[in-house]
Amino acid sequence: MHELPFSQACENNKQVILEMLERYLKDGDQVLELAGGTGQHCVHFAANLPNLHWQSSDIPSNVDNLNLRLAHAKLANLPEAIAIDVNHPFWNSDRPTAIFSANSLHIMSADSVENFFKGIGAVLQVDGTLFVYGPFKYAGSYTSESNEDFDRLLKDRDPTSGIRDFEWVSDLATKANLTLIEDNAMPANNQLLVWKKPK
Repeated sequence: MHELPFSQACENNKQVILEMLERYLKDGDQVLELAGGTGQHCVHFAANLPNLHWQSSDIPSNVDNLNLRLAHAKLANLPEAIAIDVNHPFWNSDRPTAIFSANSLHIMSADSVENFFKGIGAVLQVDGTLFVYGPFKYAGSYTSESNEDFDRLLKDRDPTSGIRDFEWVSDLATKANLTLIEDNAMPANNQLLVWKKPK
């Protein structure tokens, strides 16, 4: 058997994120996860929220890796992950009632972040909810020294990546017809941003 993909950060934050999701998600919700990564988040969420459908996805090159953990979990409400590249104009997805993404916006390029919000604006159902977890800057400032160090590390590895400005991301969300309803401070200098697509 292949060793399952693993992230210690996901292991550390999956429960506190779940507690936030439980405030909004309800039985019957169809959730699309973008950038599913190691699969630790979706397995934990789907196991604890058995009455909703959780569809994880990732870029084509990571889907097989993501599916190792999903296949091992064998959860009825967590099907095989699908490939979604936010830069592709057509997303291989039904119309979800909620979308979740963690630790993705600082990994992708700025152009991809713009396409991320354009795509969400197109596929998310009216009255749907968007959850985005990760680090952000506010008024150009980092929320911690460790985030500043992390941003430098990201840009050394890929100059197109980096911790995003909250104000810029919020503007992109507004253009996608999303309304910010909560900005929650989370452990390890992260945020969980919650938007709704108004009726």
